Amino acid sequence: MTKLYFIRHGKTEWNLESRYQGAGGDSPLLSQSYDEMNQLAQHIKTVKFSHIYASPIKRARLTAVTIARQLKRRPPISLLSRLEEFNLGKMEGMKFDDVKRLYPEEFDNFRNHPDLYQSKVIGGESYSDVINRMTPAVLSIVQNNPDDNVMVVSHGAALNAEMNHLLGTPLADLRKRGGLANTSTTILESTDGKIFKLLKWNDTSYLNRKLDKTDLV
Repeated sequence: MTKLYFIRHGKTEWNLESRYQGAGGDSPLLSQSYDEMNQLAQHIKTVKFSHIYASPIKRARLTAVTIARQLKRRPPISLLSRLEEFNLGKMEGMKFDDVKRLYPEEFDNFRNHPDLYQSKVIGGESYSDVINRMTPAVLSIVQNNPDDNVMVVSHGAALNAEMNHLLGTPLADLRKRGGLANTSTTILESTDGKIFKLLKWNDTSYLNRKLDKTDLV
């Protein structure tokens, strides 16, 4: 049985400003985010991880390194480009309200109707594109870590799409479980890389503050 701890990176300046932040954008982590990563690390410090896999984008990489330093047993960290956030094309760096005004259909579909989202309009990746590149990475992680705990540090929209896909959720319903908060933990387990079971979704119980709408994606 492989247990996967999927972690969304710490909160950034663009997260706070409600800006789209995909594979092509990478604003700095907030100072408070380092405290929150340490809170997460304290919460899971007794878990023995065989490996940490992370998106190479700086906000995810720093999150992985910061958490790893606080663990009793420091596992190796591998950076996988397949774990990067959506390519958001023209939406990159734009405020949500501006995207809603300029690309109303794409704005609504990206958030609420993944099966209808036309990524070509904004020059980015579709939900299927992201799932098709992330799934082989996750299956390889399961195959290479049988009977182990592993940590996967990635991004909110990409993780939401991929984890729901692993759980067998239809494309049209990928957003119905709700968003993922910064520095949240979602736990899935699998015995064979074919069937995944959800143990915990978007856990932030260890954070010492009340979340707001800028935390969720």
